[in-house]
Amino acid sequence: MLLLPFAVVFPLLWAMAPSRTIAALVAAGYSLAASRGLPQGVANFYSADLCPGLVLWGIASASFVIVHGVFWTKPRGGDSSRKRGTDAARALRYLMVMVLMALPPFGITGWAHPLTAAGVLFPGWGWWGVGATAILLVVMTGRRWQIAAALLGGLYVWSATNWTPPKLTPGWISLDLKQGANLGRDGSLQYHRDLIARVRRAAEAGKDVRVVVLPESALGFWTPTVGRVWQDGLRSSGLTIVAGAAVIDPRGYDNVMVATSANAAKILYRERMPVPGSMWQPWLQWTGRGGGARADFFGNPVVNVDGVRIAPLICYEQLILWPVLQSMLHSPEVIVAVGNGWWTENTSIVAIQKASVAAWARLFGLPVVMAFNT
Repeated sequence: MLLLPFAVVFPLLWAMAPSRTIAALVAAGYSLAASRGLPQGVANFYSADLCPGLVLWGIASASFVIVHGVFWTKPRGGDSSRKRGTDAARALRYLMVMVLMALPPFGITGWAHPLTAAGVLFPGWGWWGVGATAILLVVMTGRRWQIAAALLGGLYVWSATNWTPPKLTPGWISLDLKQGANLGRDGSLQYHRDLIARVRRAAEAGKDVRVVVLPESALGFWTPTVGRVWQDGLRSSGLTIVAGAAVIDPRGYDNVMVATSANAAKILYRERMPVPGSMWQPWLQWTGRGGGARADFFGNPVVNVDGVRIAPLICYEQLILWPVLQSMLHSPEVIVAVGNGWWTENTSIVAIQKASVAAWARLFGLPVVMAFNT
């Protein structure tokens, strides 16, 4: 996480490029490096060689490269007034790039957005920190970049020496699982009973535990029967379980978080941005075939659990910008991040997800609860 501020140097390299081609190559280098785990992850997911992963790696970085290539402008010499005009134009262009890579459609693959560094540079500043980091990024594209670089160095040293881990929420715990690709694929009654027993043991080992968070897909396919099994299993425990599941219908499925206790079982949150390609496949809807995960885009940015407003983030949403910032607009009290990273073995993907979530939690001074399956 403490290396995130180095992303702030990227706009400088982009702005200093002597040609549009070099600027595009700089953007490609940044994007490909940030998503370096994708080829191996795709190979793991599809049990294939690296070739399909390499192709998807390039395709996924295309929007980042195209946007930065199109908005790049040539550095110009001449008198000071002309240079100031060039600086202003470049700053405006980079500001537009930041916005485009933060929002759909380009923001769908806008992972590793440099604004994520705000959590390290300006912990606790909230929206002021987002604005200050945006200004720092813009200044990096101009002639006064040395000032921004000096400020960046000072902020980095201060943050590194005063580093504190994200806060925890009293009464909330997470339960990581290590079930690999089998998670959620066993719908048997015994599987759910065993998981309920494990949850209860974990809660009893904690102190005044009220809410237990389980990873994405932990409950498999969500049905009324599964809900009743969990309600029965939680009787007399006083616990609320937040866990990942999938809700299927003839048109496709929703990747969701559910909340269940002895008194109720309900769908809590529908994922705003599933993983493009492997989960979200909009072309199936366009061709009338149906299938794939639905993207709720700007839906349900905050939900309530046990009287607490949470910002829910499932897997891929932890890598991109708009789901996080949209949730922050609604003043949540806790960030809850879940993932199913069995396919990321031998990659840095889960570590990047956790670092991103921790950075946003630190920026807004929020507790965070994370649960992953590996």
